[in-house]
Amino acid sequence: MSVKIRLARHGAKKRPFYRIVVADSKSPRDGRFLENVGTYNPVLDPAEVVLKKERIKYWIDQGAILTDTVKSLLKKEGFFAKLA
Repeated sequence: MSVKIRLARHGAKKRPFYRIVVADSKSPRDGRFLENVGTYNPVLDPAEVVLKKERIKYWIDQGAILTDTVKSLLKKEGFFAKLA
């Protein structure tokens, strides 16, 4: 089972709200997931990102793969700078 950290879309039409979730790569985008590790709200100015940093680090250590979008969100939040 390969595990990915990715976005799951919620919210109304034209008002997106995303959860950052850890999910099996074969499960649907908005379907079953293992754990909710944060949120991303692009509607606000500036966009709001809330992360559970300890849990994200745990899942990365366990071999979870980040999607490109989640990786860019984590870079903007300075997540990788704190790990080094």
